[in-house]
Amino acid sequence: MSPKRCYRLPPPGVDLSKLTGTLIVIEGPDASGRSTHVELLAQWLEQKGFAVAQVGLKRSALVGAELEQAKQGNVLSPRTLSLFYATDFYDQMENVMVPALRAGYVVIADRYIYTLMARDIVRGADPAWVESVYGMALIPDAVLYFMVSARTLVERTFQSHGQLDYWESGMDTNLGNDWFDSFMKYQRRIRGEYMRMQKKYGFEIVNANRSIRAVDADLRARVERVLEKTIVG
Repeated sequence: MSPKRCYRLPPPGVDLSKLTGTLIVIEGPDASGRSTHVELLAQWLEQKGFAVAQVGLKRSALVGAELEQAKQGNVLSPRTLSLFYATDFYDQMENVMVPALRAGYVVIADRYIYTLMARDIVRGADPAWVESVYGMALIPDAVLYFMVSARTLVERTFQSHGQLDYWESGMDTNLGNDWFDSFMKYQRRIRGEYMRMQKKYGFEIVNANRSIRAVDADLRARVERVLEKTIVG
């Protein structure tokens, strides 16, 4: 079993050698199917006898609700939005991820620092600064990135929500006044950042244009391999 590592320095007071659990990250844009598959994966793992904990964006007990409320006004500056999400992430890492990993859980993250970094960089943040903000983040045992075409994302967004989201359409980035055009441009830029990070951080690409059953079977096979390495290995 390989010891956990952080991208830079570990959080104060955290003994990485005692984190015996497994951290699996599911990444990808809104409407890519992430949340559905996180739930399916958690149920499957629990049926196999694993203790499972879930984390995700805006779930911090400290600032999650406040972050969601602040986004409703569509007036947050890029730096404020970035630091709000960083606070949300680190609060969950300290109070959910680390304790669960210390107890040997499988922790499934419905998005992680890579989404936050991609969003920040697209909004003009310096990549080196963004990476320093998340330097204490735990390195996952696996990062599975859901690749979905932009048009499929639009179709799924309308099916589930009935309209495009202001932030996921990049309306704050001045890409245009038309929501659909802005959405397409913004999502392509976000994908470009994911692909840049994929080379650096070693994401596994998952074709999420397929049926739920096909993607679920693919994820189970990948996660089984990860668990064999982290628990048996």
